Amino acid sequence: MQLLRKSQERGYADHGWLKSFHSFSFAGYQDPRFMGWGNLKVINEDRVAPGMGFGKHGHRNMEIISYVLSGELAHEDSMGNIKGIPPGDIQRMSAGTGVVHSEFNHAKDQTTHFLQIWIEPNTLEVTPSYEQKSIPLTNKEGKLCLVASPDGQDYSVMIHADAKLYSGLFDGDQSAKFVLDPKRKAYVHLIRGSLDVNGQTLSDGDALFIQDETQLEITNGKNAEVLVFDLSAA
Repeated sequence: MQLLRKSQERGYADHGWLKSFHSFSFAGYQDPRFMGWGNLKVINEDRVAPGMGFGKHGHRNMEIISYVLSGELAHEDSMGNIKGIPPGDIQRMSAGTGVVHSEFNHAKDQTTHFLQIWIEPNTLEVTPSYEQKSIPLTNKEGKLCLVASPDGQDYSVMIHADAKLYSGLFDGDQSAKFVLDPKRKAYVHLIRGSLDVNGQTLSDGDALFIQDETQLEITNGKNAEVLVFDLSAA
């Protein structure tokens, strides 16, 4: 089973300082057809205006990943972390028993564009923790690079969830094949460009829901940046 969902079908919220597309039900956008996919619960594509951001707020029992596309995101939390997250970095925060944090764009003349991703953990009430790694572009060019996993393999950040996240850059004749477990779910989110995935053409912001399939084939990329999630079917 494959379901293509176009970018413009996502939820959208314009708060002035924040413009956000919601891939799944979130805050004021609620759609019973899109409450998550497997243990993937949130993908928000956020654009934060210069000098603005999310004030201190709390999370519990969620694996939260920030993937910055342009600009820089300033992170501060109750664990004592004060970090800047530039494009190319992957950041993970395990909320566990509870954490308070804030995220801001301190630039005066540049919008921060990033993806906020929430994955449901398979272990509850863990001690909150933070991890951030820089992934070289060469690791993603023409292939799917593991950036988040349950065991931190291949220099990925470690999440307390039955899920893996891959990132890839594809252009021209670059292609990739990826083996899928038909008992699990997969989700493809195209960040930018255009790309063919299993015969379906995706453009900026499009997504492909996949279940009961054994292979993912990526071809015909045009300045494409893509995320691929390997997810629990629960």
